[in-house]
Amino acid sequence: MGALFARLMPSSKGEPIRVCMLGLDAAGKTTVLHRLKLSDCTRTLPTIGFNVETVTPCKGLTLTIWDIGGQDKIRQLWKHYYTSTEGLIYVVDSADDTRFGEAASELNAILNEHNMVKIPLVVLANKQDLPGAVTSKEMEGILQLNELSPDYMWHVQECCASKGTGVFEAMSVLAKFIKKQKKESQPNARKDRNSSTTSLET
Repeated sequence: MGALFARLMPSSKGEPIRVCMLGLDAAGKTTVLHRLKLSDCTRTLPTIGFNVETVTPCKGLTLTIWDIGGQDKIRQLWKHYYTSTEGLIYVVDSADDTRFGEAASELNAILNEHNMVKIPLVVLANKQDLPGAVTSKEMEGILQLNELSPDYMWHVQECCASKGTGVFEAMSVLAKFIKKQKKESQPNARKDRNSSTTSLET
């Protein structure tokens, strides 16, 4: 745990990657952020607006995580934070089945925004310490993730942010997704540049 947390400490190396952390109110987003930044579970209040922290989940990759409030009125503003986002963390209270439909609907809306298409996604099935918490497999079905295209990079991680279990592992997965997508996008970028050069020459 200590070694893994050390790799998540802030680093000045590398260009920060913008990541949005979204989810319904009371899902545990800010607790996740505090766990990543401070390795504790400081008591939090509902986020009105946003919190921002920078962490480094693996060597050479620094994430700037935007924790945006999940109250109904604030969700209408989520889309204003999507520009330049390269990764998405979606936090769900896995023990509150009364809001699963709402959580699924909001995630679907996010993934259909043009700035968020094919964005690497990690879902945190939070509050696994509570009775009735669903498994990661069950959460996949609830959020209909299997209906995404086969090349979509997504992962569901069972976690308990208040205890720290699963949080760091989820960030490592997200980091791998982002690095993979950036690597795969480089040949396409070169191809586009070559096509532009050819067009100019003709």
